[in-house]
Amino acid sequence: MLTLVSGGSASGKSEFAESLVVSSGCTKRFYLATMIPFDEECHKRIARHRNMRAQKGFETIEVPTALEKIHFDGDQENRVALLECMSNLVANELYSPDGAGEQTLQKVIDGVEQLTKQCADVIVVTNEIFSDGIQYDPSTQEYLRVLGLVNQQIAARADCVVEVVAGIPIVWKGKA
Repeated sequence: MLTLVSGGSASGKSEFAESLVVSSGCTKRFYLATMIPFDEECHKRIARHRNMRAQKGFETIEVPTALEKIHFDGDQENRVALLECMSNLVANELYSPDGAGEQTLQKVIDGVEQLTKQCADVIVVTNEIFSDGIQYDPSTQEYLRVLGLVNQQIAARADCVVEVVAGIPIVWKGKA
């Protein structure tokens, strides 16, 4: 099952996505972390989040780029993966020297499809950043365009699409 969870900053989307993992019944829980730490504060935040997730039975895998290279061994039936977050992954693929650049859209979609073949459940968290109406520079506009296309393609493939607003999940497709 593929689930897309979207929401604005501090909307509760991450907490909701983690609750889906915990309630999935799968005991092999993988957290695919996409953030690239740029400073000491980021490193501290990552360490704190790793500890919190470990208490919920997650194994964290750092995957800032090249999602398609994640390979799990063994039976997929008891495995769930939480990808957090698509917004970081797309930015990393577009702008990192080792990223996919112009091939970001296809590379990210291929990575998500690869995950769905290896896991009973895949939950993808993304950010709702498209409703502010601000005009951005061309580089940011390109990022928004690619992220929007990625989100649309994942939503089309997903069994369930949920938007979290002020901590309240709104199911737009399927059943959460």
